[in-house]
Amino acid sequence: MQKKTVVIADDHVLIAKAISSLIAVMPDYEVIHEAENGFELIEWLKLRKKDPDIILMDINMPRMNGYETAEWVKQNRPKIAIIALTMINDEKAIIKMIRSGASGYLLKDIHPLELEKALNLVLEKGYYYTDSVANKLVKSITTDDASQPEQVKLTEKEVLFLKYACTELTYKEIAAAMKLSTRTVEGYRDHLFMKLNIKSRVGLVLFAIRNNFFQLQEIKS
Repeated sequence: MQKKTVVIADDHVLIAKAISSLIAVMPDYEVIHEAENGFELIEWLKLRKKDPDIILMDINMPRMNGYETAEWVKQNRPKIAIIALTMINDEKAIIKMIRSGASGYLLKDIHPLELEKALNLVLEKGYYYTDSVANKLVKSITTDDASQPEQVKLTEKEVLFLKYACTELTYKEIAAAMKLSTRTVEGYRDHLFMKLNIKSRVGLVLFAIRNNFFQLQEIKS
């Protein structure tokens, strides 16, 4: 079976090499490029005929940081999954990176097995974040300034899809549960992305919790 491809963007060369070594022993993945900053990564992507499956991206990088780079990737290469891999354990950074297009957020002190789990779940389910990151997200969205309802009207089908999107079901499994085709469900997703100005499934989850379509205890369970 063909391996999934990973690109690493990190200005600390030693760390990038260490991550590459960890991924090299994973049976389903291979690192095909290492970039030292966002600008270098984008220039490399522009020359590629085939995009990588996943980008592991640091936030603090020279020339072009992780936020700016993630925004460019999501606008120009939307099928690439982005996972932030950083030392920054801060609520504002997590939210900003997710809003920029990241589907996952990992700290560099995670266990190698968690890294592999994150790679698997981001491709399979569309998002992944650790318990510590989830706790910060929950704390952030329950503050006064983040809990104001957004004035957007959703159809019954959109609300149902939104609730399913907050679970661990894949889009294919959501389609089966809703008795729709996968393409139709993906259409709901893409429409909500545009309607709500959201770029990722994690963003849908945050919107759902913030507007009481889904409960905090459900997302943490």
